[in-house]
Amino acid sequence: ADQFYESLLDAHQGLSREQSESFNARLVLVLANQVGSTHVLLACLKAAQESGAA
Repeated sequence: ADQFYESLLDAHQGLSREQSESFNARLVLVLANQVGSTHVLLACLKAAQESGAA
């Protein structure tokens, strides 16, 4: 996970805020396509909502 996080940060280097947000949106869609399972994706949405509420 640390290597992925570092790569994610590197991918954002030099991007404007708008470009970064667009990149994140594309990445979410690519990852969701790779996961494929609606059940898993809904669980991920819930986990993200709960982690942002704290």
